[in-house]
Amino acid sequence: MTKKRSMQEPTFLLLTALADRPRHGYALGEEVTAISDGRVRLGAGTLYGTLDRLLAEGLVRVEREETVDGRSRRIFALTPAGVQALTDESERLRAALREADRRLATTRTRLAGGMA
Repeated sequence: MTKKRSMQEPTFLLLTALADRPRHGYALGEEVTAISDGRVRLGAGTLYGTLDRLLAEGLVRVEREETVDGRSRRIFALTPAGVQALTDESERLRAALREADRRLATTRTRLAGGMA
């Protein structure tokens, strides 16, 4: 079994932002900022470049296009492959967090006991 490379943070956050419902680009950017508690703000180039790559990879699709105030807007949604990719990455991150917690508990116990 080959191990997949971990997802870049913008990819993970965009897929997460689409996990509960389809959204247009601007709303996705706002949602990423909310999910990251303001830590990550995607510029238009990163946002749309990542969405274009996710479209090409089949992880997201354009659910529909609409016109708002004379401007075309694409509404993006996860594909089944996108759901699977987000699930896989979430499981990978949970496993890494469990290991970090295990090692930190060992270190805290050692430090509390005054051992070097």
